[in-house]
Amino acid sequence: MILPSAATARHFDFERDAFSFANELVWEYRFDPATGSMTTLKNDPPARYTHRCFVLVRSARQFFYHARFEASQPPLAADAYRKLVRQVVGRSPRQASPESDRIVFPGYGGLRAFSQAQEALVKAECGGAWQSYALRSHWRMVFPISRRHQQNLSGQLLESFGERAVPIVHLVRFPQLTINHGMLLFGHEETGTEMRFAAYDPNQPGQPTQLIYDRAERTFQLPRNHYWAGGRVDVIEVYRDRIY
Repeated sequence: MILPSAATARHFDFERDAFSFANELVWEYRFDPATGSMTTLKNDPPARYTHRCFVLVRSARQFFYHARFEASQPPLAADAYRKLVRQVVGRSPRQASPESDRIVFPGYGGLRAFSQAQEALVKAECGGAWQSYALRSHWRMVFPISRRHQQNLSGQLLESFGERAVPIVHLVRFPQLTINHGMLLFGHEETGTEMRFAAYDPNQPGQPTQLIYDRAERTFQLPRNHYWAGGRVDVIEVYRDRIY
Protein backbone atom coordinates (compact mmCIF):
# COMPACT_ATOMS: atom_id res chain seq x y z
CA MET A 1 0.00 0.00 0.00
CA ILE A 2 1.27 3.50 -0.86
CA LEU A 3 1.49 5.49 2.35
CA PRO A 4 0.72 9.24 2.25
CA SER A 5 2.63 11.77 4.25
CA ALA A 6 1.47 12.59 7.74
CA ALA A 7 2.97 16.11 7.74
CA THR A 8 -0.12 17.96 6.51
CA ALA A 9 -3.77 17.89 7.43
CA ARG A 10 -4.51 15.79 4.34
CA HIS A 11 -2.56 13.69 1.88
CA PHE A 12 -1.72 14.64 -1.71
CA ASP A 13 -4.50 13.25 -3.91
CA PHE A 14 -3.27 12.78 -7.47
CA GLU A 15 -6.73 13.22 -9.00
CA ARG A 16 -7.30 16.43 -7.06
CA ASP A 17 -3.86 17.99 -6.54
CA ALA A 18 -2.00 17.49 -9.86
CA PHE A 19 -2.31 19.73 -12.91
CA SER A 20 -4.65 18.58 -15.67
CA PHE A 21 -2.32 19.55 -18.53
CA ALA A 22 1.12 18.27 -19.48
CA ASN A 23 4.57 19.68 -19.78
CA GLU A 24 4.79 19.17 -23.54
CA LEU A 25 7.82 17.62 -25.21
CA VAL A 26 9.94 19.24 -27.89
CA TRP A 27 10.80 15.80 -29.27
CA GLU A 28 8.85 12.69 -30.16
CA TYR A 29 10.54 9.61 -28.71
CA ARG A 30 10.37 6.23 -30.47
CA PHE A 31 11.40 3.07 -28.65
CA ASP A 32 12.69 0.05 -30.56
CA PRO A 33 11.87 -3.08 -28.50
CA ALA A 34 14.25 -5.20 -30.59
CA THR A 35 17.35 -3.13 -29.78
CA GLY A 36 16.23 -1.27 -26.66
CA SER A 37 17.24 2.02 -28.26
CA MET A 38 15.31 5.29 -28.29
CA THR A 39 15.33 7.62 -31.28
CA THR A 40 13.97 11.15 -31.46
CA LEU A 41 12.49 13.53 -33.98
CA LYS A 42 11.08 17.01 -33.64
CA ASN A 43 7.36 17.24 -32.97
CA ASP A 44 5.40 18.66 -35.87
CA PRO A 45 3.64 20.95 -35.24
CA PRO A 46 6.03 22.17 -32.54
CA ALA A 47 4.87 21.90 -28.95
CA ARG A 48 4.19 25.23 -27.27
CA TYR A 49 4.17 24.56 -23.51
CA THR A 50 7.62 23.01 -23.05
CA HIS A 51 10.56 22.91 -20.59
CA ARG A 52 8.31 23.50 -17.60
CA CYS A 53 8.63 20.27 -15.63
CA PHE A 54 10.18 22.01 -12.62
CA VAL A 55 7.71 24.89 -12.91
CA LEU A 56 4.81 22.44 -12.68
CA VAL A 57 6.08 20.31 -9.80
CA ARG A 58 7.09 23.42 -7.84
CA SER A 59 3.71 25.03 -8.49
CA ALA A 60 1.82 21.85 -7.60
CA ARG A 61 3.56 21.83 -4.24
CA GLN A 62 2.85 25.54 -3.75
CA PHE A 63 -0.85 24.94 -4.37
CA PHE A 64 -0.77 21.96 -2.01
CA TYR A 65 1.00 24.01 0.66
CA HIS A 66 -0.80 27.34 0.31
CA ALA A 67 -4.21 26.99 -1.39
CA ARG A 68 -7.62 25.73 -0.34
CA PHE A 69 -10.29 24.94 -2.93
CA GLU A 70 -13.97 25.46 -2.10
CA ALA A 71 -16.22 23.94 -4.75
CA SER A 72 -19.40 25.01 -2.91
CA GLN A 73 -18.60 28.71 -3.25
CA PRO A 74 -19.49 30.69 -6.41
CA PRO A 75 -16.69 31.05 -8.97
CA LEU A 76 -14.82 34.30 -9.58
CA ALA A 77 -13.93 36.29 -12.68
CA ALA A 78 -10.68 35.41 -14.49
CA ASP A 79 -8.82 38.49 -13.24
CA ALA A 80 -9.58 37.56 -9.63
CA TYR A 81 -8.25 34.04 -10.16
CA ARG A 82 -5.15 35.48 -11.82
CA LYS A 83 -4.36 37.44 -8.65
CA LEU A 84 -4.90 34.36 -6.49
CA VAL A 85 -2.55 32.23 -8.62
CA ARG A 86 0.13 34.92 -8.38
CA GLN A 87 -0.21 34.92 -4.60
CA VAL A 88 0.19 31.14 -4.44
CA VAL A 89 3.28 30.92 -6.68
CA GLY A 90 4.78 33.87 -4.82
CA ARG A 91 4.88 31.88 -1.59
CA SER A 92 7.58 29.48 -0.44
CA PRO A 93 7.82 26.07 -2.13
CA ARG A 94 9.61 24.77 0.99
CA GLN A 95 7.24 25.46 3.87
CA ALA A 96 3.45 25.07 4.09
CA SER A 97 1.09 27.78 5.27
CA PRO A 98 -1.17 27.12 8.26
CA GLU A 99 -4.73 26.25 7.27
CA SER A 100 -5.99 29.63 8.50
CA ASP A 101 -3.62 31.48 6.14
CA ARG A 102 -4.33 29.53 2.95
CA ILE A 103 -5.53 31.28 -0.21
CA VAL A 104 -9.11 30.29 -1.03
CA PHE A 105 -10.09 29.34 -4.60
CA PRO A 106 -13.89 29.28 -4.80
CA GLY A 107 -15.80 27.33 -7.44
CA TYR A 108 -13.46 24.34 -7.82
CA GLY A 109 -12.72 21.17 -5.89
CA GLY A 110 -8.99 21.01 -6.53
CA LEU A 111 -6.06 21.99 -8.72
CA ARG A 112 -6.86 19.49 -11.47
CA ALA A 113 -10.38 20.86 -11.98
CA PHE A 114 -9.19 24.45 -11.68
CA SER A 115 -6.29 24.04 -14.12
CA GLN A 116 -8.56 22.29 -16.62
CA ALA A 117 -11.11 25.12 -16.59
CA GLN A 118 -8.54 27.93 -16.40
CA GLU A 119 -5.71 26.34 -18.38
CA ALA A 120 -4.45 29.39 -20.30
CA LEU A 121 -4.50 31.56 -17.18
CA VAL A 122 -2.68 28.99 -15.04
CA LYS A 123 -0.01 28.36 -17.67
CA ALA A 124 0.62 32.09 -18.03
CA GLU A 125 0.96 32.73 -14.28
CA CYS A 126 2.89 29.72 -12.96
CA GLY A 127 6.17 30.65 -14.62
CA GLY A 128 8.28 30.47 -17.76
CA ALA A 129 10.60 27.81 -19.10
CA TRP A 130 13.67 29.65 -17.80
CA GLN A 131 12.54 28.87 -14.25
CA SER A 132 13.12 25.17 -14.89
CA TYR A 133 16.80 25.93 -15.50
CA ALA A 134 17.54 28.75 -13.04
CA LEU A 135 17.46 26.58 -9.92
CA ARG A 136 20.23 26.99 -7.36
CA SER A 137 20.30 23.22 -6.82
CA HIS A 138 21.13 22.36 -10.44
CA TRP A 139 24.85 22.76 -9.78
CA ARG A 140 24.78 19.44 -7.92
CA MET A 141 24.33 17.32 -11.04
CA VAL A 142 27.75 18.24 -12.48
CA PHE A 143 29.54 16.39 -9.65
CA PRO A 144 29.68 12.58 -9.41
CA ILE A 145 26.67 10.99 -7.73
CA SER A 146 27.83 7.95 -5.80
CA ARG A 147 25.88 4.88 -4.74
CA ARG A 148 26.34 6.00 -1.12
CA HIS A 149 24.76 9.34 -2.02
CA GLN A 150 21.76 7.55 -3.51
CA GLN A 151 21.46 5.26 -0.48
CA ASN A 152 21.51 8.28 1.84
CA LEU A 153 19.02 10.07 -0.38
CA SER A 154 16.55 7.20 -0.25
CA GLY A 155 16.48 7.62 3.53
CA GLN A 156 16.25 11.40 3.24
CA LEU A 157 13.25 11.07 0.95
CA LEU A 158 11.47 8.98 3.55
CA GLU A 159 12.24 11.68 6.11
CA SER A 160 11.01 14.31 3.68
CA PHE A 161 7.54 12.79 3.73
CA GLY A 162 7.41 13.67 7.39
CA GLU A 163 9.02 17.10 7.05
CA ARG A 164 7.68 18.46 3.77
CA ALA A 165 4.92 16.02 2.76
CA VAL A 166 5.69 15.95 -0.97
CA PRO A 167 9.42 15.96 -1.86
CA ILE A 168 10.48 17.16 -5.31
CA VAL A 169 13.26 15.31 -7.11
CA HIS A 170 15.55 16.06 -10.03
CA LEU A 171 16.25 13.05 -12.29
CA VAL A 172 19.51 13.12 -14.27
CA ARG A 173 22.14 11.01 -16.03
CA PHE A 174 24.78 13.75 -16.33
CA PRO A 175 27.00 14.10 -18.36
CA GLN A 176 24.54 12.23 -20.57
CA LEU A 177 21.59 14.39 -21.58
CA THR A 178 19.07 11.57 -21.93
CA ILE A 179 17.04 12.83 -18.97
CA ASN A 180 16.91 16.10 -17.02
CA HIS A 181 13.53 16.09 -15.35
CA GLY A 182 11.56 16.96 -12.21
CA MET A 183 8.89 14.93 -10.39
CA LEU A 184 6.90 15.30 -7.18
CA LEU A 185 6.69 12.30 -4.84
CA PHE A 186 3.54 11.79 -2.79
CA GLY A 187 3.65 8.30 -1.33
CA HIS A 188 5.80 5.24 -0.87
CA GLU A 189 5.79 1.54 -0.15
CA GLU A 190 8.69 -0.63 1.00
CA THR A 191 9.67 -4.25 0.48
CA GLY A 192 12.79 -6.10 1.54
CA THR A 193 14.49 -5.23 -1.75
CA GLU A 194 12.89 -1.99 -2.96
CA MET A 195 11.31 1.33 -2.15
CA ARG A 196 8.58 2.34 -4.58
CA PHE A 197 7.79 6.03 -4.61
CA ALA A 198 4.47 7.19 -6.09
CA ALA A 199 5.17 10.20 -8.33
CA TYR A 200 3.40 13.00 -10.16
CA ASP A 201 5.23 13.25 -13.49
CA PRO A 202 4.25 16.51 -15.24
CA ASN A 203 4.93 14.87 -18.60
CA GLN A 204 2.18 12.32 -17.81
CA PRO A 205 -0.61 14.13 -15.90
CA GLY A 206 -3.22 11.43 -16.56
CA GLN A 207 -1.85 8.80 -14.19
CA PRO A 208 0.73 8.46 -11.39
CA THR A 209 4.08 6.90 -12.12
CA GLN A 210 6.65 5.18 -9.90
CA LEU A 211 10.27 5.87 -9.06
CA ILE A 212 11.87 2.68 -7.76
CA TYR A 213 14.91 2.41 -5.47
CA ASP A 214 16.80 -0.92 -5.53
CA ARG A 215 18.37 -1.48 -2.11
CA ALA A 216 20.98 -4.02 -3.27
CA GLU A 217 22.18 -1.93 -6.22
CA ARG A 218 21.66 1.38 -4.37
CA THR A 219 20.18 2.68 -7.58
CA PHE A 220 16.98 4.43 -8.63
CA GLN A 221 15.07 3.12 -11.65
CA LEU A 222 12.44 4.89 -13.75
CA PRO A 223 10.26 2.48 -15.76
CA ARG A 224 9.94 2.92 -19.52
CA ASN A 225 7.42 5.49 -20.71
CA HIS A 226 6.79 7.56 -23.83
CA TYR A 227 9.95 9.69 -23.37
CA TRP A 228 12.33 7.36 -21.47
CA ALA A 229 13.59 3.90 -22.46
CA GLY A 230 13.64 2.78 -18.84
CA GLY A 231 16.50 2.13 -16.46
CA ARG A 232 18.80 3.83 -14.01
CA VAL A 233 18.47 7.49 -13.12
CA ASP A 234 20.43 9.54 -10.60
CA VAL A 235 18.22 11.46 -8.18
CA ILE A 236 18.69 14.72 -6.27
CA GLU A 237 16.09 16.24 -3.96
CA VAL A 238 15.40 19.92 -4.73
CA TYR A 239 13.54 22.72 -2.94
CA ARG A 240 14.94 21.54 0.36
CA ASP A 241 15.98 23.77 3.25
CA ARG A 242 19.42 22.28 2.71
CA ILE A 243 20.98 21.05 -0.55
CA TYR A 244 22.74 17.68 -0.70
